[in-house]
Amino acid sequence: MREREASRTSPYVPDRSVAMGEKRATGKGSRGARQAFRLLQLGFVAAPLLAGLDKFGNRMTRWQHYLAPQVRRRVDPDRFMRTVGAVEIAAAVLVAVKPRLGGLVVAGWLGGIIGNLLLGRKDYDVALRDLGLAIGALSLSRLARP
Repeated sequence: MREREASRTSPYVPDRSVAMGEKRATGKGSRGARQAFRLLQLGFVAAPLLAGLDKFGNRMTRWQHYLAPQVRRRVDPDRFMRTVGAVEIAAAVLVAVKPRLGGLVVAGWLGGIIGNLLLGRKDYDVALRDLGLAIGALSLSRLARP
């Protein structure tokens, strides 16, 4: 009887509907789903924030290297990457305050990055990694409360 009462009152006790995917992690649902949501949210705040800030200093890498030649010919690479950095910082903030929308924005942004890398016909390993990140961002969005 107590287990039944606990499943009605505790947001962390999984029930059959959680296993069927009917509840969101930030509402009532399993503790593991809630932890997965928080880990994804933390990662998708930290990574775009750090990468975005580094676009202004190029300490991690020389980001302009990743621009496709077709893009590099049309824009000033340094200015373009600073703009990219500002967008990434904004995306990190969005994930922090509205993870459902932020996850979709980050996934779309990563899709653009993948397109740029494929257009440049190099760095396929980075494009594949970014595909995995995009899937994680979509998962974050799905786990977030509507």
